[in-house]
Amino acid sequence: MNRKVYLILLLAVFIFSGCERIKETYGKIKGGKEEQVQEAPVFAVNITNAVQGQIQDYIALSGDIIAGSTVDAYSDAAGKVTQLYVSVGERVNRGDAIAAVDPSRPGMTFRQSIVTAPISGTIVALPAQVGMTITQAVPLARISGGGALEIRLYVAERFISKMAMNLSCEITLDAWPGEIFQGSISEVSPTVDAASRTMEVKVNVNNAGSKLKAGMFAKVKIITERKDGIVKIPASAVINRFGEQYVFAVDKTDPENPVARRKVIVPGILIDGVMEIQQGLSPNEETVVRGQTLLEDGSRIRIIDQLAPLSAN
Repeated sequence: MNRKVYLILLLAVFIFSGCERIKETYGKIKGGKEEQVQEAPVFAVNITNAVQGQIQDYIALSGDIIAGSTVDAYSDAAGKVTQLYVSVGERVNRGDAIAAVDPSRPGMTFRQSIVTAPISGTIVALPAQVGMTITQAVPLARISGGGALEIRLYVAERFISKMAMNLSCEITLDAWPGEIFQGSISEVSPTVDAASRTMEVKVNVNNAGSKLKAGMFAKVKIITERKDGIVKIPASAVINRFGEQYVFAVDKTDPENPVARRKVIVPGILIDGVMEIQQGLSPNEETVVRGQTLLEDGSRIRIIDQLAPLSAN
């Protein structure tokens, strides 16, 4: 009997002790003594400044450099080429002898016909060779009349509406790495090739220092649109969600705890990873360019790096 009483008393002690502990824990939680307030997350980001400057749209094409004005020399008589008096690259004056053509036939002997240069210039090609039999329709030599050079380009049909006379061009060549030569559109074909759906365009080249030669391969940027005084940022900073485009600007009202502010923008030209901002950002405004995908308006941020801003030009 005493054993039963002992067990009942022991059970009562455990129950009472447990209740006291529950009450104590509840009281601490209620009093906020052990309540852990979860702090807002801080996101690591890289930022850069919006830049006010220039942006330009262009069409990238490539083509061969050709002599701006060339004239072919033809023989007045059909026959065999017996002699060439010039070589490629040689300078000639108008009337200089280029080649001799023998128009003789079996049983008939004629005086040789001397082909002369129709203009002064440089021999850029000699299609005829000694021993060839030619007609009056076969050119013996091609003469470049001056130092002017051109680039012949073929523009796809979808870009034809952007072509116009005197559009400026930037020209680069593997032969002169790092240098940019200037040019402009000098001729636009009035027709489109039905087979290739392209239109021929010629570009005059400013051959400063006579570095460029006919026959070189050139890469050309035809500048179709240029805007000055616009705000631009790296395109990677722009987020496109639910039909809205926006960026996160840096709010340093509290310098110790900067936050991100969501700003809806109106984009403009996008070219080479640079975007024009027509509305929504001001020049020199700090903008998040990396780490913005998880941000919300008012998110706390920690600036890891401030990247160099874009060039103004």
